[in-house]
Amino acid sequence: MIRLFAAHPTAANILMLIIMVIGFVAVPTLQRDTFPVVPPSVIEVRVAYPGASPAEVEQAICTRIEDPIQAVDSLDELRCVARDNVAIISAEIVEGGDINSFYDDVKSAVDTITSFPNEVDKPTSRIVERIATVASVAITGPDDPAVLFAYAEAFSDKLKRHPMISQTRIAGFSGREISIEVPAAALSRYGLSIDSIGNALARSSFDLPAGTMESRDGDALLRFVGERHTPQEFANIPLTSSNLGAEVLLGEVAEISVRFSDEYEASYFNGKRAAIVTVTKTAAQDALRVMDVMMVILDEERAIAPEGVSLEISTDSTSNILDRLRIITDNGLQGLALVFLVMWAFFGFRFSFWVAMGLPVSFLGTIFVMQMFGLTINMITMVALLVAVGLLMDDAIVISENIVSRRQKGDEPLAAAINGTKQVMPGVIASFLTTAMIVGPLGMMAGNIGAVLKFLPIVLLITLTVSLFEAFLILPHHLKGALKNPEPSRFNQAVSRGFDRFRDGVVAPLSLLSLKARYLTMGVAGFLILLSIAPIIGGQIKFQSFPTLESDTIEARLLLPQGTPLWRTEERVAKVIEALEVLNKELTPEQPGGNALVRNVTVSYGTNADADEVGSHLATVSASLLRAEDRNTNVTTIIERWKKLTGVLPDMSSLRFTDKDRGVGGKPIAIRLQGDDLDALKATAVEMRKFFRGFAGVRDVIDDLRPGKPEYVVTLRSASASALGVTAQGLASQLRRAFRGDTTLEVQDRYGSLDVLARLKGADRASVNDVLDLRIAAGDGTLVPLSAVADVTQGRGYARIQRIDGRRTVTVEGSINPAIANAVELMAALKADFLPKLAEKRPNVDVIIIGESKDTSESSNSLKTFLLIGLAGVYLILAYQFRSFIQPIAVFVAIPLGLVGVVWGHMLMGMQISMPSLMGLATLAGIVVNNSILLIAFIKERYNDGAELIDAAQGAVRDRFRPIFLTSLTTVAGLGPLLFETSTQAQLLLPIVASLAFGLTSATILALFVTPAMFLILHDIGVIRRTPPQSEDE
Repeated sequence: MIRLFAAHPTAANILMLIIMVIGFVAVPTLQRDTFPVVPPSVIEVRVAYPGASPAEVEQAICTRIEDPIQAVDSLDELRCVARDNVAIISAEIVEGGDINSFYDDVKSAVDTITSFPNEVDKPTSRIVERIATVASVAITGPDDPAVLFAYAEAFSDKLKRHPMISQTRIAGFSGREISIEVPAAALSRYGLSIDSIGNALARSSFDLPAGTMESRDGDALLRFVGERHTPQEFANIPLTSSNLGAEVLLGEVAEISVRFSDEYEASYFNGKRAAIVTVTKTAAQDALRVMDVMMVILDEERAIAPEGVSLEISTDSTSNILDRLRIITDNGLQGLALVFLVMWAFFGFRFSFWVAMGLPVSFLGTIFVMQMFGLTINMITMVALLVAVGLLMDDAIVISENIVSRRQKGDEPLAAAINGTKQVMPGVIASFLTTAMIVGPLGMMAGNIGAVLKFLPIVLLITLTVSLFEAFLILPHHLKGALKNPEPSRFNQAVSRGFDRFRDGVVAPLSLLSLKARYLTMGVAGFLILLSIAPIIGGQIKFQSFPTLESDTIEARLLLPQGTPLWRTEERVAKVIEALEVLNKELTPEQPGGNALVRNVTVSYGTNADADEVGSHLATVSASLLRAEDRNTNVTTIIERWKKLTGVLPDMSSLRFTDKDRGVGGKPIAIRLQGDDLDALKATAVEMRKFFRGFAGVRDVIDDLRPGKPEYVVTLRSASASALGVTAQGLASQLRRAFRGDTTLEVQDRYGSLDVLARLKGADRASVNDVLDLRIAAGDGTLVPLSAVADVTQGRGYARIQRIDGRRTVTVEGSINPAIANAVELMAALKADFLPKLAEKRPNVDVIIIGESKDTSESSNSLKTFLLIGLAGVYLILAYQFRSFIQPIAVFVAIPLGLVGVVWGHMLMGMQISMPSLMGLATLAGIVVNNSILLIAFIKERYNDGAELIDAAQGAVRDRFRPIFLTSLTTVAGLGPLLFETSTQAQLLLPIVASLAFGLTSATILALFVTPAMFLILHDIGVIRRTPPQSEDE
């Protein structure tokens, strides 16, 4: 095959053109995202229980739904959150399971439950897709929320009419309803009850198929149409009538309107009431293309918008994608240029051009394979391509240098290309296999972090595989033509002479010295490794799951006690915004050009990402900042100053200042407390929060078991109720109708469905006296006050109750300032100082550490496992190649040498060790063995030919120094530009790049001396023997 492609005048070029064409065709179809697409793993089931408290929801729904779902195969974790009016059940599948079959099984298990109360709505199930936000548009102008909502719906519909935009959502409004509110005085005046209102609605608003009319001329359907849809139509429903024909209509006793069910749910953009229209994308869509379409539609809408209506981009996630793609592209091109210059310095322009051409050809082939397997262009896959810029040169350099060597020995260009490639083919394949053996298994990493990082080795392995075909089938043909004028230029000759002087004057003498003092050499190597481990053990360099990333959005998340009125929440929000304005005035002069630090401010009432609740006691203030690249103040400083300027606010359950959550790692502090006694769990959570707050750099430590709204519990007095003919069911249903307003009616309009609620007027259901004065229908139809048959007591439950795997669970969460505190150290302190005392004090409370610690543990454990599998595979390959189980040790000693560069490189760059760092270190292990393999092979060849072992080792170092130097230099040159990238968007890349660049540098330099020294030590102990050359038959 090599001969065919090298000798044929067009075959190699045809193959190259095919790869490039299919690559160019695949490029426009690749999706562009921030991170790789991770498949869904959670099924969500929602069961509405209108009017129920969290305790009632737990008892009526959670406890009854758990057993059927826990019997489903492939279930990893079951969570049920009981809130006011609803239970939210999340079933997580084991990693690698079939999500569609899992969904069917969970839905079937839920459908078999028949013991829910009658008031419970039908459960709804869905697969929780990982939908990415593309951008949000804030619409302001109309003062009337109904008008604003209608305009937002029309704009949303216009967006969705385009085939590129399939999903939008509107924030800033609650669901809508037709509200029928009846004053208690009107009920009393007409002798009505709230039950009679509900019955009148049911009698007067419905459609009903009436059958079929059959005749000789044909059949016709017959149906009754009487459903009411508008307030005006409902107002005409008769409630009572007299013998004289006088009627009392619903509209005469009730206020009927279309309204938002929860008035507190509202958004404000830069101080104006706003509708936030968010455009999202599916996993099959490209974020940048969706954004381009959205901008076209937005510009069209702005041109025709009524005067006073403003449409502004409030969030834009694609700007980060563009920045990251730009970083990768720019630095990749710079790296490619540096690689070419290095090659040109040694081999000349034409020769280097064809060697460098392997890069774009391999990349285009890789893009085609990525498109076939559904991979996207994102931060991780682009890093893999960038890393490959250097690695792809290794095989090309080995092949090209050997071809040149054959030509210099007298072979014709064609023979030199064929024989030179064939001669190194076994070594190149062995190097590929050792790299693939380590890199390949890393593509199966587990955990949330591993689910993202594993795409780096996958794409890297694809690229190396494609480049192998290019190196064997395309490169020799092109080098054949470049060899027709083998005379190097004077510049190339000067570079070669200078390199030879350095090799012969520095490297070779040091090599001989290290071989003679081989035990000292190994001791020095061991000392350097221990010296590199010391900063980790001593805490000078720490571990964190993911690098700290700069954000362009900061948030204040307000949580007041449940039941807090909206006006009080608004007062607290005003204080937070006032502090933000002061912050903006303080820090704006420090920004380049005096640009305002705070660009936009969005206030969302009724939402808080830290609280799995809804209500008027929640609010989030979100501020969009100058882009990180365009400002001089880091986000941590901004947040701390905002928090200080706000000061302490009264009545707050929690006030957290943070940047917008991003990345894939969990929270630094996240602990689950499990048990049966909620009071014991709450007491433990309070103590744990106090424990963490004792550490510097720890902030915003909260737990999720909070007091709920005040509750008034109504209990029937049996004797009185029996005497008046009042039943418990009758009392409960009338009470529910009066205050909740449930009816069986639901109507549709152009914007969706509206529930019809009929209840007492707001002023008549505002106090406990209104409950006591409620008129209840007795057995004979007379109306009696509720106080005559029931007692009312006051209490207070919890805002939400969470159950995980059938046990009540409280979660303690917090964040840290990574410049001061470290999550690993905090968890170690918790285990050493807090948990032993807790076990003695409350043995029935179990503690489970989750969040960043769990994610890191899962991913790092799988990383270790697959790295060991890869190393075992490399060992077996080397044992086969060296025909020995001992000699591979000489190669393996090079692997820990990379740790020296990794640790000190991170310290030099001011970075912490993170999971991306460890991924880079693991990938490095598959690279550094290649040079050592070639060294040992050359040493054995010379030794078996009769040379003394120490001379054979020194000669091998001398002969292999140039290709080793070039392969390492091109790799570092390919990665080098990223090491000096100042963009904040490059923070995720730097740990990987630093591990590879610094680790490869240290491993290359040290392995030149350590690997031969180890080989000689093995000879000293008698496990290395001279072996006669093998015949071709053998």
